[in-house]
Amino acid sequence: MFGMSFPEILVIAVIAVIALGPEKLPKTMVEIAKYLKLLKKTVNDAKASFDQEVRIAELKEDAKKYKDSISKTTQGVRKKLTFEELEDIKNSVNDIKSSTKSNLADIKKAVSNPTQLAKDKLTNSAKNFISSENKPENNAQESKTEISQDEKGQSDV
Repeated sequence: MFGMSFPEILVIAVIAVIALGPEKLPKTMVEIAKYLKLLKKTVNDAKASFDQEVRIAELKEDAKKYKDSISKTTQGVRKKLTFEELEDIKNSVNDIKSSTKSNLADIKKAVSNPTQLAKDKLTNSAKNFISSENKPENNAQESKTEISQDEKGQSDV
């Protein structure tokens, strides 16, 4: 105890018996034990408080690291979303630009040669009309062929 050996403790006990006497020695020993117990409790409480403060400081550091990593990640996501949105806007602008150019070319063509534009429109309309007329005829011929094949199949039976 406190770095003292048994002979040193024995010498202190003999001096205490001589100095205090046999009547006061037990009360004094009890009080000394109470003070030592109180001192030990105080040291343990201080140690626990210190350990708790150290853990709190470590937790704060960890929380700060996590917060920094989360903020960096969110900034990266925002930048990525921003670049993707800009790419979409760029594509939309290019689409509008190309359609505007084609419309402008059509207008220039119409202004420079209106008769040619009218001829082109009539030609396209006529082609569309003719192609729509041919489709039902082909369908009618196909159905006639199918009917005649069905009749042959029935006559074979």
